Amino acid sequence: MSFPGPSIDSYALITGASQGIGEAMARDLAKAGYNLIVVARREEVLAQLADELSQAHGVHIEVFAADLSKRRDLDALLAHIENRTVSICVNSAGIASFGPFMAQDWEYETDQFNLNATAVFRITKAVLDQMVPRGEGALCNVGSAAGNIPIPNNATYVLTKAGVNAFTEALHYELKGSGVHVTLLAPGPVREAVVPEDEQTIVDRVVPDVLWTTYESCSATTLKAMRRNARRIVPGPIGKTMDVVSNYAPRGVLPPVIGKFYAQMGEE
Repeated sequence: MSFPGPSIDSYALITGASQGIGEAMARDLAKAGYNLIVVARREEVLAQLADELSQAHGVHIEVFAADLSKRRDLDALLAHIENRTVSICVNSAGIASFGPFMAQDWEYETDQFNLNATAVFRITKAVLDQMVPRGEGALCNVGSAAGNIPIPNNATYVLTKAGVNAFTEALHYELKGSGVHVTLLAPGPVREAVVPEDEQTIVDRVVPDVLWTTYESCSATTLKAMRRNARRIVPGPIGKTMDVVSNYAPRGVLPPVIGKFYAQMGEE
């Protein structure tokens, strides 16, 4: 079947919708006429977004404030969507840490694993439980080009993203012919179109503006890919370069070089 269109009684579920890729995709889907369930920790930010988009586009938007790194909140979200028809799901919520694994805060690392991996795993199962019997739906999990290789000083993040990358692509092949579209978004660095100088990271300062992928362009590219049931989408010149280099460069050479760069990010 074709990509699911908007309907009065169905929803697009978007995690991490308060900022970044998740917010951009919420805006694009609302503009296209989809009702939304927007999920993030910051309820006030979500409520402002929901008011803006519902007034602008006449869609119904449910706000679900939750910290998906916590089992109780994740359980509550899954219970909520049992009573909703989810036609599209975008798992965008995620966090990262930089620096030596043994020097990291263990609670943060555990939360990172729970959010980036466990929540994606469980939400994916919950929405596919709806979509597969209907023979229609679209799922996008946000992995990362960083999940292609081992990166020192980014160990927990690459553990989770490597899993999301492989998991999502495996499901794409499994569900071909089912009517359910499954797409992996594996971006490189993505940011706002303009970043104030005093807020720029080492990456912002090193990489020329023209090479960056914005959240808005990432969303537009991803939705086009989801519509055609692309297996994997890597938007933007930096991401595409990272994807090629990480797949073909010698494993003994590339990780230590990138690891030194990530160590500097951890010191900022």
